[in-house]
Amino acid sequence: MALSGAERYAARLLRWLSRAFLVLLGLLLRASSLAAPAAPSPPALGSPPAAAAAACAPSSASRKARCVPAPTQELLLLPGVELARRIRSKEVTCINVIETYIGRIKEVNPLINALVKDRFEAALQEAHQVDKLLSEGHDDEESLREKFPYLGVPITIKEAFELQGMPNTSGLVNRRHIISTMDATVVSRLKQAGAIPLGVTNCSELCMWYESSNLIYGRSKNPYDLERIVGGSSGGEGCILAAAGSVIGVGSDIGGSIRMPAFFNGIFGHKPSTGVVPNEGQFPSAVGIRKKFLCTGPMCRYTEDLEPMLRIMAGSGVAKLKLDEKVSLQKLKFYFMEHDGGSLFVSPVDKEMLQALRKVVENLETKLGAEVQHVSISKMKYALQIWSVMMSGNFSDGQKIPNFTDLLGDHGKPVWPSWELLKWTVGRSSHTLPAIALGLTEKFVNYSPKVNTKLEGMARSLQAEMVDLLKDDGIFLYPSHPIVAPRHHEPLGMPFNFAYTAIFNILGLPVTQCPLGLSREGLPLGIQVVAGANNDHLSLAMARYLEKEFGGWVCPGRC
Repeated sequence: MALSGAERYAARLLRWLSRAFLVLLGLLLRASSLAAPAAPSPPALGSPPAAAAAACAPSSASRKARCVPAPTQELLLLPGVELARRIRSKEVTCINVIETYIGRIKEVNPLINALVKDRFEAALQEAHQVDKLLSEGHDDEESLREKFPYLGVPITIKEAFELQGMPNTSGLVNRRHIISTMDATVVSRLKQAGAIPLGVTNCSELCMWYESSNLIYGRSKNPYDLERIVGGSSGGEGCILAAAGSVIGVGSDIGGSIRMPAFFNGIFGHKPSTGVVPNEGQFPSAVGIRKKFLCTGPMCRYTEDLEPMLRIMAGSGVAKLKLDEKVSLQKLKFYFMEHDGGSLFVSPVDKEMLQALRKVVENLETKLGAEVQHVSISKMKYALQIWSVMMSGNFSDGQKIPNFTDLLGDHGKPVWPSWELLKWTVGRSSHTLPAIALGLTEKFVNYSPKVNTKLEGMARSLQAEMVDLLKDDGIFLYPSHPIVAPRHHEPLGMPFNFAYTAIFNILGLPVTQCPLGLSREGLPLGIQVVAGANNDHLSLAMARYLEKEFGGWVCPGRC
């Protein structure tokens, strides 16, 4: 579908304004960095084992301290399943594990602002109960593993999910007094599996922006470079995991809100196939057709935790998947695209991102003997337009889905984005600029019914094309984002780059975000691994392979 003249003009104007904005922002940031003294590095924690120390040793002290200190305690460097095994076998006490993670959070959170409300006292009490259960010896280790696969393992939860006793605001100021009285379904299931929540993590206002900042909790900062974003909307979750302040976490994703934070923070994140993991118990809740696009999924540092977490979170829904099937990567068919085909609304893909993707392709060809086919899916160029139209679809009875401005009011006073923008200029608005901008955009930018129909048809056609391509034995490799983690505020000048992740919510396909080491600037690189519907086992198997070949999560502090 060709762009109209008005769209081409708008795209050129947007790119010009974006470049001007980024140049101005760069000058301001450079001036502020020259004026500000370098922050001292916090003292390191305890003495690590030799292997852990080598893996997470900080780099040259001459480099400006813009990242968090490296974790040094061995307990901070283990997958959740291994922590649970050591707790069950009494190699380590649960109280020791929880105290170690609390100590790490107290060390890094003042720098990154990821955990916005803790429940440390309750977590310590629950850890005592775990140690008491083990001391009584009623069950053997195998029985405990079946009942409580994550017994005593620390977990953090995106603040948009209900966690009893914790706030549930999604960064909306007029919800600042809301305290959850129950647990979201997935939170309850993970607690029943033995996990111990340490608190809730930051997100963007109403979970609809890809920098995690709001007027209740402030801005989260990337552990690899405090001047960079953590992504959104599950940004605080990705951030605390990457900083080794948690080992497993819960995120949600309607346009990339698991995968972008996982990418920017160098961890693993999985958007499951549509309709597998329940979304109940989060704010804002999805209604109408958006229920098909919102996905809840696991975020973690190690691939060993992806599948166990997915099983727990899905409950009986896991029967739709094929997680018990063994995967032979040599028998799979691999496809890749290096970019979306050149959308005018999205940034070009960074050279280092392209190099990382090509290294994966080369690895598959040389080590697995796979034939990795380059494909050109022309409709990916219109990912942004397809996502926008499908997200604004009607209810089955023809009623409109509540718009973003309605959500800003949260059933209270009506919000007028134009008025809020005027208030924002003098520091009096209770909303962030991205939220105001989205309210203005949806008010003044609408496609015609004819264009809507074309884009809806394009979405169906693209879905059919991907189903035919991937079938039950295909893997599609695609950039996670056009660029590595940008500096704070820069997304305002490039607002549509989330299209690289958003299109897969519309298609309903499972996607695993996998880290691929660090860029020259010490920022995480990564790739999206896409499989056919309900073939999550394929993308998870590929994630395990990529972790083995490319190293997976890299400790911040080495940057």
